[in-house]
Amino acid sequence: MSMGIGVIGAGDISSAYLEHLTRCPDVTVLMVGNRTLDKARGAAEKFGVPRWGSVEEVLAAEDVELVVNLTIPAVHAQVTRAALEAGKHVWSEKPLATSLEESAELVRLAADRGLRLGCAPDTMLGPVLQQGLRAFAEHGGSPLRGRADFGYRGPDAWHPNPAFLFADGAGPVLDVGPYYVTALVLALGSVTRVRALGQTPRSERVVAQGPKAGERFPVQVPTTVDALLEHEGGAQSTASFSFDQPFARTQVEFAGTEAAVMGIDPNQEGGSWQLARPDQEPEQHELDAGDFGRGTGVVDMVRSLRDGVPHRMSGELAHHVLEVMLAIESAARSGEAVEPASRAPRVELLPEGWDPTR
Repeated sequence: MSMGIGVIGAGDISSAYLEHLTRCPDVTVLMVGNRTLDKARGAAEKFGVPRWGSVEEVLAAEDVELVVNLTIPAVHAQVTRAALEAGKHVWSEKPLATSLEESAELVRLAADRGLRLGCAPDTMLGPVLQQGLRAFAEHGGSPLRGRADFGYRGPDAWHPNPAFLFADGAGPVLDVGPYYVTALVLALGSVTRVRALGQTPRSERVVAQGPKAGERFPVQVPTTVDALLEHEGGAQSTASFSFDQPFARTQVEFAGTEAAVMGIDPNQEGGSWQLARPDQEPEQHELDAGDFGRGTGVVDMVRSLRDGVPHRMSGELAHHVLEVMLAIESAARSGEAVEPASRAPRVELLPEGWDPTR
């Protein structure tokens, strides 16, 4: 039986969600809501969604059982809280919130009301990372270390309205970090200690494209951050995030006592990766994204709810990842080590052959 979905937020990422979710039989997208009604109507008409309206109208709709929150990071917690209070299950774009207190409150509220709370990034459920994690579990031996590398020129080079990505609650750690930190946690376990350094080479940025091209805006967060993470069980990892790098690098790797998995882009459902073992040529793998896309985590949440089992990209996992990212920012500011208090739940791999559209 299909679950009724309401999407709140008709910005750039909504197209990727709506294109995918309207092809998934476990969900029916009933409504798109947005503060600007013309944007809600445009998104609804483009993807054949029957209704559109305000945020309040989506929350009041009785046939909407699950809200997909695609608003900007600064209001993620506000919209998610309102949806949970309206009795809706919620899937949120990352991060779950911009403060640890708000994040913990949302996890508690969902549990108290018997509602499901899930959070991006659901690229973690895509074929390439799932296969890489499975290979690491089978062949890696005891986990030793990981590495996450993300860097490029920054979203001011292409985004038509990039200022919010350089404001408090964003920056490369909170905006892109969820992909990389979540992948490290899934492979190596919860993070128990964080050290970090940060830089802000430019205090202003300039919009490069779109109607606001040439406009200047302030940079409020570090735009290059390097972190050292200690994981439960003894593994360690390094994580680098930059909006200042003249060349692009987007990959994670995990090394164990017996083998390493390398070259995965955690922001993509498909792609290439390698399995490397001592005294052997690395095995090269290439995987198509297939029918996976943004919103796969919503489908997993709906199916898990129906089956009475935990969904994979949970609020608890997102809360731990948020705490790690905030710890990275805190450690970069203070120069002191920070110890996250939360722990991530164990996340089962998807069964072989699992498909969000079938």
